[in-house]
Amino acid sequence: MDHPPNPPRPDLRALFFAFAAVGLSGFGGVLPFARRMLVEQRGWLSAEEFNAQLGLCQFLPGPNVVNLSIVVGKRFHGWRGAIVAPLGMLLAPMLVVLLLGMAYDRWGQLPLAQEMLRGIAAAGCGLLFAMAWRMGAALRDKALFLPFTVLTVAAIAWLRWPLPAVMLGGLAAAGAVAWWRLGRP
Repeated sequence: MDHPPNPPRPDLRALFFAFAAVGLSGFGGVLPFARRMLVEQRGWLSAEEFNAQLGLCQFLPGPNVVNLSIVVGKRFHGWRGAIVAPLGMLLAPMLVVLLLGMAYDRWGQLPLAQEMLRGIAAAGCGLLFAMAWRMGAALRDKALFLPFTVLTVAAIAWLRWPLPAVMLGGLAAAGAVAWWRLGRP
C-alpha cells in the first residue's frame, strides 16, 4: 500500500486511540498490530522507518511495543505524545488483564479455559511469523543485512553466546559497515 510522502500528522487524541486499539488487539503480543496500524493503515511510518525504530526499541530496556509507542508519540508531539501514546496502549489492556486475572483465578483450571489459552497462543505465534515475514520483505533489496541475520542466529541459537555480547558485536559490525558504506563516494 502506497502512502503519501508526508502523511497527515496525528493529533494527541488520534495517537491515544490508535495505540489503545493496538493495545486491545492482541493477547500476549501486539507488535503485528502496531506494524499494521503504523505502516499499512495510518501511514505514519514507512516500512523501513518501522524496522529502524523497532530495532532501536529492541535495543532499549522495556517492552518493545511500549518503547515504540513512546518513540512515535515523541516524533509527532514531543513529550506530550511520548506520554499519551503509551498511556493509550497500556490503560485499557491493564484493566482487561485485571479482569481476566480475576476470571482465571476463578475458572482457569477448567478444561475449556485451558483449550482457549492454547488456541490463543497458536494464533499469537502465527501473527509473529506473519509480521517477521513482512519485515523481511521490506529488507529484500538490502542483501547486505542477510549476513547479520545469519550471524546473529548462529551466535545465539547454535553457539549459545550471551545476548549482550552478540548485541555489542552486532552493533560494532553494523557501525563499521555503515561507516564504510557512508564513507564511500
